[in-house]
Amino acid sequence: MSDLFSQPFEEDDPDRRPPPARAERRVHTVSELTGEIRRMFESGFGDVWVEGEISNCKVWNTGHAYFTLKDETAQIRCVMFRSAVRYLKFSLEDGLHVVARGRLGVYEPKGEYQLQCEHVQPHGLGALQLAFEQLKKKLHAEGLFEQSRKRPLPALPRKIGIVTSLDGAALRDIIKVLRRRHPNAHLVIRPARVQGETAAAEVVGGLRAIGRVEGVDVVILARGGGSAEDLWAFNEERVARAIVASPVPVIAAVGHEVDFTIADFVADLRAPTPSAAAELVISAKEEFFNRIDRLSHRLQTAARGSIQRRRAAVHALANRRGLAGLPARLGLRGRQSAELSFRLGRALTTTLQKQERALQVLRRRLEARDVARRFAVIRGRLQAADAKLSVTVQRRTDRAAGALRALTGRLDSLSPLAVLARGYAVCWNEERTAILRDASLLTKGDNIQVTLAQGELRCEVRGTSGTSGTPGTPGTPS
Repeated sequence: MSDLFSQPFEEDDPDRRPPPARAERRVHTVSELTGEIRRMFESGFGDVWVEGEISNCKVWNTGHAYFTLKDETAQIRCVMFRSAVRYLKFSLEDGLHVVARGRLGVYEPKGEYQLQCEHVQPHGLGALQLAFEQLKKKLHAEGLFEQSRKRPLPALPRKIGIVTSLDGAALRDIIKVLRRRHPNAHLVIRPARVQGETAAAEVVGGLRAIGRVEGVDVVILARGGGSAEDLWAFNEERVARAIVASPVPVIAAVGHEVDFTIADFVADLRAPTPSAAAELVISAKEEFFNRIDRLSHRLQTAARGSIQRRRAAVHALANRRGLAGLPARLGLRGRQSAELSFRLGRALTTTLQKQERALQVLRRRLEARDVARRFAVIRGRLQAADAKLSVTVQRRTDRAAGALRALTGRLDSLSPLAVLARGYAVCWNEERTAILRDASLLTKGDNIQVTLAQGELRCEVRGTSGTSGTPGTPGTPS
């Protein structure tokens, strides 16, 4: 009984307790641990909004942006892929205070967690306004806003280019003003969208197309009023650079008078409205005409004053005592002058006729001693003598050639080579110093050389037969 009731109330003896079960140890690889952390992040966090300052921002050639968001005590790495970067209206840059939306993830090769941003917006400032200020600052630093770079408008434009929408009121206002103020102007209209995603590309294409048209003097880039989003195509960098690259001056007439776009800053002239742009195009013409009118009036006034002063001077001279009877004296002098002119003309004619006759005499004498003619006669005589000499030389050459052929034939008939060619041979002694004519001079065993028509033979004498009739053995070659 005691054993049954004493067990639960006895003090717990550590030495009597059974040893605890040993837990099984699990070893993770780095990849497994990183993968579990990534899955925990992806499942534990949804979309998060993070506010911070951008630093270490880099945009690679692939279009992906990598940067760090930081505050006073912490920082987080961020990545924004090209598919999201392309929709940003502004540029990511260091020091910019933004709010980013994205999802947390882990970059497994480095074991770093990062925020994959899907949207970024400026903190306390609209994205469009920030993009506007960034581009304005960039182009101003390049000098595209400088007044010295901008070109003056032509004084008398004959062909005016217009880039705008065909459906807008801006085009109708421009045409109305130009037809009233400058009816002989030639208008070249290049339609383009001025609102929407494709507006910037079409405006750039329109400016380039107008620039290639021959004879265009000035271009009006126009659009009616609207919100900042409606006018945004004229705040894009490619539109600004297309305006700068235009070969002719560009007038920007975008929005109302209170609206300012990047196109207004880079254009050669800004107009507050499309109608004002049309007025500005022809204002130079009006000023030119007004200046002509002012100069014409000044010229007429100066001419009238000069004529009056000279008329008064003539009257004053005519009333002088010494000038009495001046018209009669002038008439007499005129008559004398006419007579002298007639006599002078007749004397000049006589002198010229004499000189002409003397010239004819000299020309005939010169022709008689014309060197060219004398050279022609001498050239003819030389050609005849040359022909005669050639005939004589040829005749003598032919006679000499005939005599040479006859002598050559005789020489060939007397030549010993011709005799050898007929089958004869010449015998020499061994030293080839004497020709052998008598067989009795040789003895058996002597060496001789025999010359044939073609080549020579070396022979040994085996026997001789002389004129004394002694029998002998003819020689044979060795």
